[in-house]
Amino acid sequence: MAVENQFDSTDYRIVEALTRDARVPFSRLAERLNVSNSLIHQRVRKLVDAGLLKEAVYQVDTEKLGYETSAYCQIMLKEGRALRAVVEQLKKIPEIVECVNIAGRYAIMVKLFTVNNSHLRDIVYDQIQTIEGVEGTNTVMSFETAFSRTVPIPGITKTE
Repeated sequence: MAVENQFDSTDYRIVEALTRDARVPFSRLAERLNVSNSLIHQRVRKLVDAGLLKEAVYQVDTEKLGYETSAYCQIMLKEGRALRAVVEQLKKIPEIVECVNIAGRYAIMVKLFTVNNSHLRDIVYDQIQTIEGVEGTNTVMSFETAFSRTVPIPGITKTE
């Protein structure tokens, strides 16, 4: 893996700590890792410049915003070449928070949050299924997210 050659254990420990709490002050992180504050700043800059760390964002509680329904919608295309155009149209639907290209009969899967089931139906029928190039959909409602996490950081164990 190319990433392993570019980053050392200090980098991985910084990434692991920041994926747990991106708001941790660099000075506190430096103390925790027993390194200098300037080293943390330098390494974080290196990790951002290398593209390993992306933007730090807050996660919102969708239910507290009034979104009671969460769903995944698989989208079947009439032709594979319609993929890019369909994705561009899906970007215009603000309730869609994630869009992935998948293998199998369905080419796209989106995750969306809606106010209620009627709102979900309207999004699927009136906005997704009417996009030029969409042949059909399969929607699965989510009861809850049991957990969400980032991928394991190579070389870091839970005891570190």
